[in-house]
Amino acid sequence: MNSYSIIVPVYFNEGELDKTFSELKEKVIDKNPELEGEIIFIDDGSKDKSFHELLEIFKLHPGLVKVIKLTRNFGQASATLAGYNHSKSQCVINISADLQDPPELINEMLKFHFNENYQIVICTREGRDESFIRIFTSKIFYWLMKVLCFANMPIGGFDYALLGKIVKDTIFAKAEANFSWQGSILWSGFSIKFIPYKRRERLVGKSRWTLAKKIKTLIDGVLNYSFFPIRLMSITGIIVATLGFIYAIWIVVAWFYGDVPFTGWAPIMILLLVLSGFQMLMLGIIGEYLWRALDQVRNRPQYIIEKIYE
Repeated sequence: MNSYSIIVPVYFNEGELDKTFSELKEKVIDKNPELEGEIIFIDDGSKDKSFHELLEIFKLHPGLVKVIKLTRNFGQASATLAGYNHSKSQCVINISADLQDPPELINEMLKFHFNENYQIVICTREGRDESFIRIFTSKIFYWLMKVLCFANMPIGGFDYALLGKIVKDTIFAKAEANFSWQGSILWSGFSIKFIPYKRRERLVGKSRWTLAKKIKTLIDGVLNYSFFPIRLMSITGIIVATLGFIYAIWIVVAWFYGDVPFTGWAPIMILLLVLSGFQMLMLGIIGEYLWRALDQVRNRPQYIIEKIYE
Protein backbone atom coordinates (compact mmCIF):
# COMPACT_ATOMS: atom_id res chain seq x y z
CA MET A 1 0.00 0.00 0.00
CA ASN A 2 1.30 3.45 -0.92
CA SER A 3 1.59 6.13 1.72
CA TYR A 4 -0.31 8.72 -0.30
CA SER A 5 -1.93 9.34 -3.67
CA ILE A 6 -2.07 12.75 -5.32
CA ILE A 7 -5.32 13.04 -7.27
CA VAL A 8 -5.25 15.45 -10.24
CA PRO A 9 -8.49 15.94 -12.24
CA VAL A 10 -7.65 17.14 -15.76
CA TYR A 11 -10.01 19.10 -18.01
CA PHE A 12 -8.62 21.22 -20.87
CA ASN A 13 -5.16 21.56 -19.29
CA GLU A 14 -3.12 21.23 -22.46
CA GLY A 15 0.32 22.81 -22.20
CA GLU A 16 0.67 22.74 -18.42
CA LEU A 17 0.63 19.06 -17.43
CA ASP A 18 4.38 18.47 -17.84
CA LYS A 19 5.05 21.36 -15.46
CA THR A 20 2.37 20.11 -13.06
CA PHE A 21 3.95 16.66 -12.92
CA SER A 22 7.49 18.07 -12.58
CA GLU A 23 6.51 20.30 -9.66
CA LEU A 24 4.64 17.49 -7.89
CA LYS A 25 7.63 15.18 -8.30
CA GLU A 26 10.29 17.70 -7.31
CA LYS A 27 8.41 19.46 -4.50
CA VAL A 28 6.52 16.51 -3.00
CA ILE A 29 7.62 13.03 -4.14
CA ASP A 30 11.37 13.76 -3.95
CA LYS A 31 10.99 15.72 -0.69
CA ASN A 32 9.44 12.74 1.11
CA PRO A 33 11.73 9.76 0.39
CA GLU A 34 10.50 7.99 3.54
CA LEU A 35 6.96 7.87 2.09
CA GLU A 36 5.79 6.02 -1.00
CA GLY A 37 3.62 8.18 -3.21
CA GLU A 38 1.86 8.06 -6.55
CA ILE A 39 0.18 10.56 -8.85
CA ILE A 40 -3.21 9.71 -10.35
CA PHE A 41 -4.32 11.85 -13.30
CA ILE A 42 -7.99 11.66 -14.33
CA ASP A 43 -8.82 12.89 -17.82
CA ASP A 44 -12.36 14.21 -17.43
CA GLY A 45 -13.35 14.17 -21.09
CA SER A 46 -10.89 16.83 -22.29
CA LYS A 47 -11.25 17.74 -25.98
CA ASP A 48 -7.75 19.19 -26.33
CA LYS A 49 -4.41 17.34 -26.20
CA SER A 50 -4.41 16.88 -22.42
CA PHE A 51 -4.85 13.12 -22.63
CA HIS A 52 -1.93 12.72 -25.05
CA GLU A 53 0.29 14.71 -22.69
CA LEU A 54 -0.78 12.42 -19.84
CA LEU A 55 0.13 9.34 -21.87
CA GLU A 56 3.61 10.75 -22.52
CA ILE A 57 4.08 11.37 -18.80
CA PHE A 58 2.85 7.84 -18.04
CA LYS A 59 5.28 6.28 -20.55
CA LEU A 60 8.21 8.07 -18.89
CA HIS A 61 7.13 7.31 -15.29
CA PRO A 62 4.95 4.15 -15.31
CA GLY A 63 5.73 3.23 -11.72
CA LEU A 64 4.85 6.66 -10.37
CA VAL A 65 1.93 7.76 -12.53
CA LYS A 66 -1.51 6.29 -13.14
CA VAL A 67 -3.85 7.71 -15.80
CA ILE A 68 -7.62 7.19 -15.75
CA LYS A 69 -9.56 8.20 -18.86
CA LEU A 70 -13.29 8.86 -18.44
CA THR A 71 -15.65 8.45 -21.38
CA ARG A 72 -16.86 12.07 -21.17
CA ASN A 73 -16.89 15.10 -18.91
CA PHE A 74 -18.56 14.13 -15.63
CA GLY A 75 -17.40 17.16 -13.62
CA GLN A 76 -14.54 17.81 -11.23
CA ALA A 77 -16.21 16.18 -8.22
CA SER A 78 -16.90 12.95 -10.11
CA ALA A 79 -13.38 12.90 -11.59
CA THR A 80 -11.94 13.35 -8.10
CA LEU A 81 -14.16 10.52 -6.87
CA ALA A 82 -12.78 8.26 -9.63
CA GLY A 83 -9.29 8.98 -8.37
CA TYR A 84 -10.31 8.27 -4.78
CA ASN A 85 -11.86 4.94 -5.70
CA HIS A 86 -8.72 3.79 -7.55
CA SER A 87 -6.34 4.69 -4.76
CA LYS A 88 -5.31 2.15 -2.16
CA SER A 89 -3.06 4.54 -0.26
CA GLN A 90 -3.22 5.55 3.39
CA CYS A 91 -4.39 9.02 2.35
CA VAL A 92 -5.36 10.96 -0.76
CA ILE A 93 -4.64 14.57 -1.71
CA ASN A 94 -6.50 16.25 -4.55
CA ILE A 95 -5.00 19.26 -6.30
CA SER A 96 -5.96 21.21 -9.41
CA ALA A 97 -3.91 20.66 -12.56
CA ASP A 98 -3.33 24.36 -13.24
CA LEU A 99 -0.83 24.88 -10.37
CA GLN A 100 -2.85 27.69 -8.81
CA ASP A 101 -2.50 25.71 -5.58
CA PRO A 102 1.15 25.50 -4.41
CA PRO A 103 2.23 21.80 -4.49
CA GLU A 104 4.67 22.33 -1.60
CA LEU A 105 1.70 22.64 0.78
CA ILE A 106 1.24 18.89 0.39
CA ASN A 107 4.37 18.40 2.51
CA GLU A 108 2.67 20.20 5.41
CA MET A 109 -0.53 18.23 4.86
CA LEU A 110 1.37 14.94 5.01
CA LYS A 111 3.07 15.96 8.25
CA PHE A 112 -0.23 16.83 9.91
CA HIS A 113 -1.67 13.50 8.79
CA PHE A 114 1.19 11.14 9.61
CA ASN A 115 2.68 12.98 12.60
CA GLU A 116 -0.42 14.46 14.26
CA ASN A 117 -3.02 11.97 13.00
CA TYR A 118 -5.36 14.50 11.36
CA GLN A 119 -7.71 12.62 9.05
CA ILE A 120 -8.72 15.79 7.17
CA VAL A 121 -6.32 18.58 6.27
CA ILE A 122 -7.76 21.44 4.23
CA CYS A 123 -5.84 24.23 2.52
CA THR A 124 -8.18 27.21 2.69
CA ARG A 125 -7.78 30.27 0.49
CA GLU A 126 -7.13 33.55 2.32
CA GLY A 127 -6.69 35.40 -0.95
CA ARG A 128 -6.34 34.85 -4.68
CA ASP A 129 -4.58 36.48 -7.65
CA GLU A 130 -7.69 36.64 -9.81
CA SER A 131 -10.06 39.21 -11.26
CA PHE A 132 -12.36 41.25 -9.03
CA ILE A 133 -15.45 39.56 -10.49
CA ARG A 134 -14.16 36.03 -9.73
CA ILE A 135 -13.12 37.06 -6.22
CA PHE A 136 -16.47 38.75 -5.55
CA THR A 137 -18.63 35.89 -6.86
CA SER A 138 -16.56 33.33 -4.94
CA LYS A 139 -16.95 35.26 -1.69
CA ILE A 140 -20.74 35.45 -2.19
CA PHE A 141 -20.86 31.75 -3.07
CA TYR A 142 -18.95 30.55 0.00
CA TRP A 143 -20.70 33.04 2.31
CA LEU A 144 -24.05 31.56 1.27
CA MET A 145 -22.70 28.04 1.83
CA LYS A 146 -21.52 29.06 5.32
CA VAL A 147 -24.81 30.75 6.27
CA LEU A 148 -27.19 28.19 4.80
CA CYS A 149 -25.36 24.87 5.24
CA PHE A 150 -22.00 24.61 6.95
CA ALA A 151 -20.92 26.82 9.83
CA ASN A 152 -17.37 25.44 9.46
CA MET A 153 -17.07 26.40 5.78
CA PRO A 154 -13.95 28.58 5.33
CA ILE A 155 -15.01 31.95 3.98
CA GLY A 156 -12.49 31.62 1.15
CA GLY A 157 -13.67 28.11 0.28
CA PHE A 158 -11.45 25.17 -0.61
CA ASP A 159 -10.83 22.47 -3.20
CA TYR A 160 -7.37 21.38 -2.03
CA ALA A 161 -7.47 18.80 0.75
CA LEU A 162 -5.99 15.64 2.24
CA LEU A 163 -8.31 12.84 3.35
CA GLY A 164 -7.24 9.84 5.39
CA LYS A 165 -8.28 6.40 4.17
CA ILE A 166 -10.94 6.08 6.87
CA VAL A 167 -12.54 9.36 5.74
CA LYS A 168 -12.35 8.46 2.06
CA ASP A 169 -13.81 5.00 2.56
CA THR A 170 -16.52 6.21 4.93
CA ILE A 171 -17.77 9.21 2.98
CA PHE A 172 -16.99 8.50 -0.66
CA ALA A 173 -17.15 4.72 -0.97
CA LYS A 174 -20.75 5.16 -2.13
CA ALA A 175 -21.33 8.80 -2.99
CA GLU A 176 -24.92 9.95 -3.41
CA ALA A 177 -26.23 11.39 -6.66
CA ASN A 178 -25.45 15.09 -7.16
CA PHE A 179 -23.21 14.99 -4.11
CA SER A 180 -21.36 18.04 -2.79
CA TRP A 181 -17.65 17.20 -2.38
CA GLN A 182 -16.99 20.06 0.03
CA GLY A 183 -20.25 19.48 1.88
CA SER A 184 -19.54 15.78 2.37
CA ILE A 185 -16.18 16.55 3.98
CA LEU A 186 -17.47 19.29 6.29
CA TRP A 187 -20.54 17.25 7.24
CA SER A 188 -18.51 14.19 8.29
CA GLY A 189 -17.61 15.49 11.75
CA PHE A 190 -13.95 14.44 11.64
CA SER A 191 -11.46 16.89 13.16
CA ILE A 192 -10.07 19.24 10.51
CA LYS A 193 -6.75 21.03 10.28
CA PHE A 194 -6.91 24.22 8.19
CA ILE A 195 -3.84 25.61 6.40
CA PRO A 196 -4.32 29.15 5.01
CA TYR A 197 -2.66 30.15 1.73
CA LYS A 198 -3.01 32.57 -1.16
CA ARG A 199 -4.08 31.08 -4.46
CA ARG A 200 -1.84 31.92 -7.37
CA GLU A 201 -2.76 33.32 -10.77
CA ARG A 202 -3.39 30.83 -13.53
CA LEU A 203 -0.60 31.16 -16.12
CA VAL A 204 -1.83 28.86 -18.89
CA GLY A 205 -5.34 28.49 -20.33
CA LYS A 206 -8.53 29.71 -18.71
CA SER A 207 -10.61 28.46 -15.84
CA ARG A 208 -13.54 26.16 -16.62
CA TRP A 209 -15.07 26.88 -13.19
CA THR A 210 -17.94 28.94 -14.58
CA LEU A 211 -20.69 30.82 -12.75
CA ALA A 212 -23.18 28.13 -13.80
CA LYS A 213 -21.01 25.44 -12.16
CA LYS A 214 -20.74 27.55 -9.00
CA ILE A 215 -24.52 27.88 -8.85
CA LYS A 216 -24.92 24.12 -9.41
CA THR A 217 -22.48 23.39 -6.57
CA LEU A 218 -24.30 25.85 -4.29
CA ILE A 219 -27.66 24.21 -5.07
CA ASP A 220 -26.20 20.74 -4.44
CA GLY A 221 -24.89 21.85 -1.06
CA VAL A 222 -28.08 23.62 0.02
CA LEU A 223 -30.53 20.94 -1.12
CA ASN A 224 -28.44 18.00 0.11
CA TYR A 225 -27.47 19.35 3.53
CA SER A 226 -30.04 21.97 4.53
CA PHE A 227 -33.77 22.16 5.20
CA PHE A 228 -33.68 25.90 4.45
CA PRO A 229 -35.60 25.80 1.12
CA ILE A 230 -38.47 23.73 2.58
CA ARG A 231 -38.62 25.85 5.73
CA LEU A 232 -38.55 29.02 3.63
CA MET A 233 -41.51 27.70 1.67
CA SER A 234 -43.42 26.99 4.88
CA ILE A 235 -42.63 30.40 6.37
CA THR A 236 -43.54 32.15 3.12
CA GLY A 237 -46.83 30.23 3.00
CA ILE A 238 -47.66 31.24 6.56
CA ILE A 239 -46.83 34.90 5.89
CA VAL A 240 -48.85 35.02 2.64
CA ALA A 241 -51.81 33.24 4.26
CA THR A 242 -51.71 35.66 7.22
CA LEU A 243 -51.58 38.69 4.93
CA GLY A 244 -54.45 37.26 2.90
CA PHE A 245 -56.51 36.73 6.06
CA ILE A 246 -55.82 40.31 7.23
CA TYR A 247 -56.70 41.66 3.80
CA ALA A 248 -59.98 39.68 3.82
CA ILE A 249 -60.92 41.14 7.21
CA TRP A 250 -60.05 44.61 5.92
CA ILE A 251 -62.36 44.18 2.92
CA VAL A 252 -65.23 42.91 5.11
CA VAL A 253 -64.85 45.82 7.52
CA ALA A 254 -64.60 48.32 4.65
CA TRP A 255 -67.71 46.83 3.02
CA PHE A 256 -69.55 47.09 6.34
CA TYR A 257 -68.81 50.83 6.37
CA GLY A 258 -69.81 51.24 2.74
CA ASP A 259 -66.35 51.42 1.20
CA VAL A 260 -64.42 49.03 -1.09
CA PRO A 261 -60.62 49.58 -1.05
CA PHE A 262 -58.49 49.21 -4.18
CA THR A 263 -61.20 49.04 -6.80
CA GLY A 264 -60.38 47.99 -10.36
CA TRP A 265 -58.43 45.23 -12.09
CA ALA A 266 -54.89 46.47 -11.33
CA PRO A 267 -54.69 45.30 -7.67
CA ILE A 268 -56.25 41.97 -8.60
CA MET A 269 -53.67 41.41 -11.35
CA ILE A 270 -50.83 42.36 -8.98
CA LEU A 271 -52.05 39.84 -6.40
CA LEU A 272 -52.45 37.12 -9.04
CA LEU A 273 -48.96 37.69 -10.45
CA VAL A 274 -47.26 37.82 -7.05
CA LEU A 275 -49.05 34.74 -5.70
CA SER A 276 -48.51 32.82 -8.97
CA GLY A 277 -44.81 33.67 -8.81
CA PHE A 278 -44.61 32.33 -5.25
CA GLN A 279 -46.40 29.15 -6.30
CA MET A 280 -44.12 28.57 -9.30
CA LEU A 281 -41.04 29.12 -7.14
CA MET A 282 -42.28 26.63 -4.55
CA LEU A 283 -43.15 24.07 -7.22
CA GLY A 284 -39.64 24.49 -8.63
CA ILE A 285 -38.06 23.78 -5.24
CA ILE A 286 -40.26 20.72 -4.74
CA GLY A 287 -39.34 19.60 -8.26
CA GLU A 288 -35.62 19.88 -7.42
CA TYR A 289 -36.07 17.60 -4.41
CA LEU A 290 -38.17 15.10 -6.40
CA TRP A 291 -35.67 15.04 -9.27
CA ARG A 292 -32.79 14.42 -6.86
CA ALA A 293 -34.72 11.61 -5.18
CA LEU A 294 -35.37 10.05 -8.60
CA ASP A 295 -31.71 10.43 -9.55
CA GLN A 296 -30.68 8.70 -6.34
CA VAL A 297 -33.12 5.81 -6.89
CA ARG A 298 -31.80 5.28 -10.42
CA ASN A 299 -28.38 4.64 -8.87
CA ARG A 300 -26.45 5.57 -11.99
CA PRO A 301 -22.64 5.57 -11.69
CA GLN A 302 -20.96 8.90 -10.93
CA TYR A 303 -18.54 8.30 -13.78
CA ILE A 304 -17.67 5.75 -16.49
CA ILE A 305 -14.06 4.77 -17.10
CA GLU A 306 -12.91 4.13 -20.65
CA LYS A 307 -9.44 2.86 -19.75
CA ILE A 308 -6.91 2.85 -16.93
CA TYR A 309 -3.17 3.10 -17.61
CA GLU A 310 -1.10 1.74 -14.73
